Amino acid sequence: MVKILSSVGRLGAVALAVAMTAGGASAQKLPNVPTPGEAASTQSNLLKEIQFEQRLDAQVPLDLLFRDETGRAVALKDVFGPRPVILALVYYECPMLCSQVLSGLTSALDVLDFNVGTEFDVVAISFNPKEGPGLAQGKKQSTIERYRRPGTERGWHFLTGPPESIAQLTQAVGFKYAWDETTKQYAHAAGVVVLTPGGKVSKYFYGIEYAPRDLKFGLMQAADGKIGSPAEKLLLYCYHYDPATGTYGLVAMTAVRIAGGLTILGMAAFWFVMWRRSRKAPRLADSLQGV
Repeated sequence: MVKILSSVGRLGAVALAVAMTAGGASAQKLPNVPTPGEAASTQSNLLKEIQFEQRLDAQVPLDLLFRDETGRAVALKDVFGPRPVILALVYYECPMLCSQVLSGLTSALDVLDFNVGTEFDVVAISFNPKEGPGLAQGKKQSTIERYRRPGTERGWHFLTGPPESIAQLTQAVGFKYAWDETTKQYAHAAGVVVLTPGGKVSKYFYGIEYAPRDLKFGLMQAADGKIGSPAEKLLLYCYHYDPATGTYGLVAMTAVRIAGGLTILGMAAFWFVMWRRSRKAPRLADSLQGV
């Protein structure tokens, strides 16, 4: 019980520290940081536009045109082949979450005995039409350095493209995002999509960490042209990144709420135990007096 209360206490302290940090940042009224009322209103409106719908068995248009990291014009069918594909919709200048998606994916793939470019391919596509091959090249370089498997470079594809290609692709896989004019950033969900060699949606993986075993089974299913079952819809949102604190408002506040709730539950359990003990004490004293 002591260990539980100690853990709860530490969690509560962390929650309080996060809350105080957030409060201090707001009090400073830094430039380009919206007021709390404006942030909540904008957040509420934008989150209504953000979704990652599961469109299993949907066909991705493989004739859509993009540019690869070298600047060469390619159609999606040029980077698809006899292997399944992991599709990551990101944008390369995202302050944090998109990098976490690619980092989490790379870490999961590093555990597998499958190799990128042999058993499957990875296609990362920026949904920001203003980004170009230079950014794609930089992101590819950092990713394959993290992957540390020489000779797999040909299986990694980092693309950029025009608005019409991006719109058709994101619509096909159910990826809906929005531009936040206040923070000059995109609000979007996190996850990757596994596609069959023919470009059909086979499986979704949400969040920024992916179980290697599940990812392997998803790739095996897709390689056989099979369509997987719906995934649990747990979304993370790349939203309201505050450069002053290095955090995302939505994620931080969710953590504070969870930690606060656990702290309250821990305190309630503590007082309940103490109340039970206080009631037993007089009974024990009376029983001893009668002996």
